[in-house]
Amino acid sequence: MKPQATFADPVLITTTAALAALCERLATEAYVTVDTEFMRERTYFPELCVIQLGGARDVAVIDAQAPALDLAPLGALFANPGVVKVFHACRQDIEIFLLKFGAVPTPIFDTQVAAMVAGFGDQVGYDTLVSSLAGGSIDKAHRFSDWQARPLSPAQITYAAADVTWLRLVYEALRERLVRESRIDWVAEEAAILNEPGTYRTDPADAWRRLKLRGANRRQLAIVQAIAAWREREAMRINIPRQRVIKDEQIPELAALAPTDAEGLTRVRGITRGFAEGKSGQALLAVIATARALPERDLPQLPRVNDAAKPSPALVALLKVLLTERANANHVAARLIASGDDIDTLAGDTPANLPCLTGWRADVFGTDALRLKAGKIALAAKGRRVEVIEIG
Repeated sequence: MKPQATFADPVLITTTAALAALCERLATEAYVTVDTEFMRERTYFPELCVIQLGGARDVAVIDAQAPALDLAPLGALFANPGVVKVFHACRQDIEIFLLKFGAVPTPIFDTQVAAMVAGFGDQVGYDTLVSSLAGGSIDKAHRFSDWQARPLSPAQITYAAADVTWLRLVYEALRERLVRESRIDWVAEEAAILNEPGTYRTDPADAWRRLKLRGANRRQLAIVQAIAAWREREAMRINIPRQRVIKDEQIPELAALAPTDAEGLTRVRGITRGFAEGKSGQALLAVIATARALPERDLPQLPRVNDAAKPSPALVALLKVLLTERANANHVAARLIASGDDIDTLAGDTPANLPCLTGWRADVFGTDALRLKAGKIALAAKGRRVEVIEIG
């Protein structure tokens, strides 16, 4: 029998005194549900607009842009180790609070991760969980509201409050299931990743890794790395999306042309003369010049392509079959057990210290994966199923 939703009337919080009183009450509870509404279309950093908190007796919508509001009481609640902070798909929410308070809320429970452990598949939607576990439905009418517009409408407040009310029922149902199946510790292992501040911070030096590069030489790679790092710092500095500084596809072209002046910059498609002759264009040219002047010994190494060292595609495919079989048998999302990169590494000659070879992942999949590689088990089709067979 699904739990019944009881919706308290939401309260709009716009003052520090009201927020402090709310957080004082919530600090006595075992857990609090949390959600946010933010805008990011025109900025690099998310612009926090609304915070929703759900307690046993309180449902509050906090106007994060209210001029008389200091969020410090919320920071204290998030630092309280005695109150579990429950989110769904929490990474963007946590990024916001890390920027606001300089720390990750603790402890965290992410119902998306919990649902993957509980057999709901990869990245299950919140709507699905509300329907499956709480017998409710989410009103999507205000999902794309302008949350920066003021005043907030009654409909927006009701929509925002409903998210954290349903989340309480989803959390309770998931937690009960995970405790019953002795899997609550599996979620705790994932929470360790979510509790790490580095999970949410972007290092400009690594920004080039998100780009698709083809045919670059070492000098061009050095220029790509320098431009991508500069773009990330520039986007942070002026708080605009990185694609509005320069687009992804322009970076490899800039590296190939390696322009030395504003005229050369304008030869790259989409770069205007105004940009090329302005401060940003001149800063970009300086970055390119520095990378062009790097001594040969300081150039980055290209990823080595060694066909002999590549794992057998057949072995990779076999490990993926085993992963799917083990994920289905244990009712847990395959992606949570091992990624595609993990499988490729595992199929190599010397597996690294992979997450799938430790903890519950090893019990579910990793140990058998190594046994499959060693020829101690085999996979066989039996009707519509795949079975693991011991090799004597």
